[in-house]
Amino acid sequence: MVRNWAGNVTFAAQQLHRPDSVDELQHLVAATPRIRALGTGHSFNRIADTPGDLVTIAGIAGESVLDEVTMTVEVRAGATYAEVGAELAASGWALHNLGSLPHISVAGACATGTHGSGDTNACLAAAAVAVEFVRGDGALVRVPREDPAFPGSVIALGALGVVTRLTLAVEPAFELRQDVWLDAPLDTVAERLDEIMSCGYSVSLFTDWSRPDVIDKIWVKSRTDAALADGRQWGARPADRPQHPITGEDPSAATAQLGAPGLWHERLPHFRAEFTPSVGHEQQSEYLLPREYGPDALLALRGIDLRPALAVCEVRTVAGDRMWLSPCHDRDTVAFHFTWVDNDDLVHRAVTDIERAFASFDARPHWGKVFAADPEQVAAHYPQLAGVRELAALHDPDRRFGNAFLERFLYR
Repeated sequence: MVRNWAGNVTFAAQQLHRPDSVDELQHLVAATPRIRALGTGHSFNRIADTPGDLVTIAGIAGESVLDEVTMTVEVRAGATYAEVGAELAASGWALHNLGSLPHISVAGACATGTHGSGDTNACLAAAAVAVEFVRGDGALVRVPREDPAFPGSVIALGALGVVTRLTLAVEPAFELRQDVWLDAPLDTVAERLDEIMSCGYSVSLFTDWSRPDVIDKIWVKSRTDAALADGRQWGARPADRPQHPITGEDPSAATAQLGAPGLWHERLPHFRAEFTPSVGHEQQSEYLLPREYGPDALLALRGIDLRPALAVCEVRTVAGDRMWLSPCHDRDTVAFHFTWVDNDDLVHRAVTDIERAFASFDARPHWGKVFAADPEQVAAHYPQLAGVRELAALHDPDRRFGNAFLERFLYR
């Protein structure tokens, strides 16, 4: 029995393959009528499920290839961001951003449009300059950024094939510090949201909405060569001890705070690579809205009782990109992330209430998380959806990589 990371999804597949090489993977794909790639299992819906077989590429070895001239690194798709980050940092290089969890795989994060945060930081897939995958007939395909199909080939929900390697843009390594500000008045945060979210390299708001008029934490990650924001101007007070994103949880799993400087890969995630992330048995949802709707959406949440489903809500900003299925496609974005208790009924009621409140805000749900929107509602947000559908028909005409999720949201 194979489950996702949180334990809320049991996959239908009866077999999980673990090929040792790309060549073995190619033969496996060509010989298997239905097969789907499984990353680190950090999706909370059935996007990775299949009635056929699952395959993990975590065991396919391969060295990272750093090119300092072109400022790129080619990595194996099954590597985690913790692994890639440590390798790059040791060589004096960095990725532009990381997600909250360094434990997720590069391919899985890119395939679903997962992101970090920051006004000028696009989603993780935006760092890609080339993608390599095994398509439906077992052939190995490489799509560089110059190819017209590239914007539909990175965030592709696993519909084109099993990704084997990605080439990512890098930049010189940099240091960050983290400072947390507590108990900011919601009205002030909403009024000055643009100012607050731009005060650091990466900024997050955390609240469990148990106090509807207060944002519990403003989490600021600042470059050590940049000016520091003073949260007292927004009515907040400085934290005098380390914090966990979820109030009451042990902060030892969180990355170092209180202004302690550290390399980018040790500060951009919320959680340390050596610790089990977040709370484990949970579900997650996320909605990504045009940046200008941030204040109104924030205030709209005040009117919703999300108890007892909610563990914590996080608000972040993400720069726009050109990826066809990116939740940040063609627009700067504000993202509202929700960590829930693992209870299907409670979560369904909560996401239904949120989607109703966000109905006029052009909200796109995260592909790998729990949402209630129907296929027509989702498709309305993606004018290039048909282009990805055509790529899927080209690389996988027999829908070898298909599943019920893709039947609902892509193949139609």
